[in-house]
Amino acid sequence: MRPMNKKVVFILLFIISVLTCGCASTDSQSKTRAVEKGADGQYEDLTVRLGVQGSGGLFGKAREEGWFEEEFGKLGVKVEWAEFQSGPPMTEAIASNRLDFAGLGNMPIIAAQAADIPFKVISQSLHGQKNVAIIVPPDSTAQSLSDLKGKKVAVTKGSNAFNFLYRGLADAGVKVSDIEIIQLQPDEAQPAFESGGVEAWATWDPYITLNTLTGKGKVLADGEQLGVLSPSFNIVRKDFAEQYPDLVTLYLKVLNQTLAWEKENEAEALKRYADERGVPQEVIQGTFDRSRSINIPVTDEIIAEQQKTADFQFEQKTIRKKIQVKEVFDNQYIEAASK
Repeated sequence: MRPMNKKVVFILLFIISVLTCGCASTDSQSKTRAVEKGADGQYEDLTVRLGVQGSGGLFGKAREEGWFEEEFGKLGVKVEWAEFQSGPPMTEAIASNRLDFAGLGNMPIIAAQAADIPFKVISQSLHGQKNVAIIVPPDSTAQSLSDLKGKKVAVTKGSNAFNFLYRGLADAGVKVSDIEIIQLQPDEAQPAFESGGVEAWATWDPYITLNTLTGKGKVLADGEQLGVLSPSFNIVRKDFAEQYPDLVTLYLKVLNQTLAWEKENEAEALKRYADERGVPQEVIQGTFDRSRSINIPVTDEIIAEQQKTADFQFEQKTIRKKIQVKEVFDNQYIEAASK
């Protein structure tokens, strides 16, 4: 066998060196992300990133009072907040390790699981009967989903309202091709709805109540009427939960305290939320009646309903693979937080 010349040997040694450094670098980055708790029970240089949809509301009160900052701060953990308009951007942020906790609807969770985004569902935050609906202008003659044929309907792609609309249409025997779907975020859909740019809007609260109680719209159908539940959930990035389970429990404990404030101070909460949005308190009371926030373990019945939604979305080819939703549900944290 002929010996390798010096140039070939040099190239091989260089490649091995690069690969070794690359592995070491990746391992080093992994260790850097895993912050250990010290002997005093404190975490060093750890920041927990909390995602919320919009500003104000329940989390707005918590942010103003610094409730999460106070409790996490006792362990040396910093808190950062990030605002989003809907659920899908939240799961994208979790996928890129830019977000640790989020509260969002059922469909974004299904889409995220189908996309192999690593997360855990740690509690249920809305029951799901009336928090999603299809609204139409007050002078609309539409009486059922069948009357939407040939009309423009706004919806946020990937949201719980997206699933509600598609399942509702299927149950009513209406093909998606029979209507014109306009994919809009809420801040785009609201002016389009008010101006007549769209003739119906599949959305969630507070937009349902804001429009119905101010006379800008009326409910054509909601989840209770159609028998399509749209529960919402709290989720956590999977790696975060596995590294810091006690902080996941702490997050849910502080959320319980925040909900307790709202329940015990409902008059103050109504006024606060109404002032934030510049609407009468009756509007906020309407959102409470339609979809009050909760923080409870997820039941087998809700998981079964979530599986129905996942199977439907797979049939519609809106998710790329069939999934078993029970794999992402984990009640251990909310059960610990509720003790």
